[in-house]
Amino acid sequence: MSEHSTIAVGWDVGGWNCDNNRDSRDALVIVDAHGELLGQPWRGNLRHVINEAASTAEFLAKIFDHCRLANGFSANSVTIAIDAPLCFPASLIALLTEGRIERSLGDSATNPYLYRFTERRLATPQNVPLSAVKDMIGSQSSKAIHARAKFAPTIQSLGVWSDGGTARFIETYPAACRRRTAGIEELVLSGLTGHNDIIDAGVCALIAHRFATAPRTLEPPPAEAPAIEGWIWLPTDRTV
Repeated sequence: MSEHSTIAVGWDVGGWNCDNNRDSRDALVIVDAHGELLGQPWRGNLRHVINEAASTAEFLAKIFDHCRLANGFSANSVTIAIDAPLCFPASLIALLTEGRIERSLGDSATNPYLYRFTERRLATPQNVPLSAVKDMIGSQSSKAIHARAKFAPTIQSLGVWSDGGTARFIETYPAACRRRTAGIEELVLSGLTGHNDIIDAGVCALIAHRFATAPRTLEPPPAEAPAIEGWIWLPTDRTV
């Protein structure tokens, strides 16, 4: 059995039925505690893995197998950074479940039905984050939320979900990482090439690695961030 103490996984999420989508599919990149590539990047559809895995350990084992890691590969700690919203806006949830309305609604970028607190904080006139509600990423988001709820159901802290043992799930956003850290692709993995999904998964892997090994280099959620909405983890600085 090949065992590592700490590994980081980047998951760029495709839609539930992305098998024939040439432009967007699931992609995985795995790195070790030193930020070095483990196995091989993978691109395809994780739907069957998500559906068939009966436990977090089985889910991780299937991911490791997809990335050509040795049979029986395991780790004591696995951080998975995911490029998809892991929660929906609290105001939208309250509207749908309680009929509670917001008394004042701003424009698109500040509308709490469309954007979470963490997304509204990122919005600028030039760059508005994608919304799981309005920007046709609902399939990717529901897929990621389903996997998070199935394999990491416990809130460890705001924006961090755990299986109570080995695995932690967090959310990141490669486009925003690029705006925070110029040339981030050069910092990910030397020689990492392939489809843009693979490159985005590499950015996610970098964030997962930093969360596991240097969490102070990521911006933490402020006290007023709603726990129900999660948090997008991004670099705080311009270098790693």
